[in-house]
Amino acid sequence: MAERLAGRPDLNTTLSLAGRTASPARQPVPVRSGGFGGVAGLAAYLVSERIDALIDATHPYANVISDNAVAACSRIGTPLLVLRRPPWIATAADQWTEVADVREAARTLGEIPRRVFVALGRNELAPFNEAPQHFYLIRSVDPVDPRLPLPHVAYVTGRGPFSDAADRALMTEHRIEVVIAKNSGGAATYSKIAAARMMHIGVIMLRRPPAPAAPAVETVADALGWLDHALTLATARGV
Repeated sequence: MAERLAGRPDLNTTLSLAGRTASPARQPVPVRSGGFGGVAGLAAYLVSERIDALIDATHPYANVISDNAVAACSRIGTPLLVLRRPPWIATAADQWTEVADVREAARTLGEIPRRVFVALGRNELAPFNEAPQHFYLIRSVDPVDPRLPLPHVAYVTGRGPFSDAADRALMTEHRIEVVIAKNSGGAATYSKIAAARMMHIGVIMLRRPPAPAAPAVETVADALGWLDHALTLATARGV
């Protein structure tokens, strides 16, 4: 989305990041990082920066950010669109078990020791401390620090996109028996799901939170079409 907007001389585009990644990928538009201070802080920012439209393109599981965006835009009348990747759909060959959250995922592993590939954010790993009998291979964008107080754990860092072959090799090397993941959608991290299918490995899939109550599209092209329409009534230019 940022790449498509960067070439628009009629727009002043700002990309807002949550600030949880130590070294985020470079972007072609100005970037701000960190929270706003809840609904009131976001509303104040939108007013002070004379923002004419807001596109919520955050992670499907960042429901607090999305809920704040809905409330802030509703409060001050700023047009809002949600750009949300469609979820992955299990095929007949997939072995998915859907759970509500990480704590339920840890319980679903059971009591018998298993070898688990965990593909979650580094700030979501604490519930696995309650199931120390398993071996965990944890992949995150940034290193996990401090490391988990677990007797059997290995860490790998990486930023997608990943290939099916690379994830199959990683999971084979560590003799993985089950994958824990979020249904993020998109192609960049689907490789672990494809690898699990090919290796006949089960996936414990965290269910998506409810979608925000706002207009939504699934493609950048549709978002750009909405944006052009939303800005026809704006006098100041800013996104």
